[in-house]
Amino acid sequence: MENDIYHLLSQVRERTPLVQNITNFVVMNNTANALLALGASPIMVHAEEEIEEVLQLCDSLVINIGTLSKPWAENMLKAARAANALHKPWILDPVGAGISTLRNEVLKELLALRPTAIRGNASEILALQHFNTKGKGVDSTADSSAAVRAGKFLNRQYGSVVCISGEIDYIISDQEIAEVVNGSVMMTKVTGLGCTATAITGAFLGLGTSPFDEAIAGVAITSLAGEMAANMAKGPGTLQLNLYDILYNLSKEQIVENLKMRRYAHSS
Repeated sequence: MENDIYHLLSQVRERTPLVQNITNFVVMNNTANALLALGASPIMVHAEEEIEEVLQLCDSLVINIGTLSKPWAENMLKAARAANALHKPWILDPVGAGISTLRNEVLKELLALRPTAIRGNASEILALQHFNTKGKGVDSTADSSAAVRAGKFLNRQYGSVVCISGEIDYIISDQEIAEVVNGSVMMTKVTGLGCTATAITGAFLGLGTSPFDEAIAGVAITSLAGEMAANMAKGPGTLQLNLYDILYNLSKEQIVENLKMRRYAHSS
């Protein structure tokens, strides 16, 4: 498994997938730098007049609803429809799902367009299933294991690979579940690292081969790099700086020696 993840990382570095990000104001700089460090190429186009034209050039699309407004919501829906028409993979980050009617209604419309992948924390994934679970802003108030059943439901309902972040990260397909047990609690003290995980997963999806394997790689690489960065850091500030350097230099040996994950079959 570790060798497969390094192979996908090598492909990202060789092919430099162009990733269109319609993301939130808070994390634009963070996610762009993380994508560059990984080996991908970010583009941040939000204007309605550009979305479809630019997406034709891109390998994948990231939609992150963190700083939502009605005009942005319309552009997100337009981009998702264009991605489907162009057969481009796209990933949805349902930041703050469940906290407002607007957010829930937009998410219902985006889910109906069947994203290739969904990545969120446990509270967000539970809210997508029920749209009545109250999260604390963008922080999770539920353990990731509590959302596995909801993740399976979303996979059945929309065909999306579902990624749940937490102490254990879960990646769910129609037949398999992968668990990643890397990361650090210090990562919760740096804003936007979940959004960064979504963008990195979007870059791997841009390879266009196996969404489940690519989603595993995106989640695993982010969690492992975060753990390694935290081990070197004096605090959240240096964790973020170290994260970019680790993404840039991450080797096959480091992945094989430090990644803690397993895959297993599941029944719906």
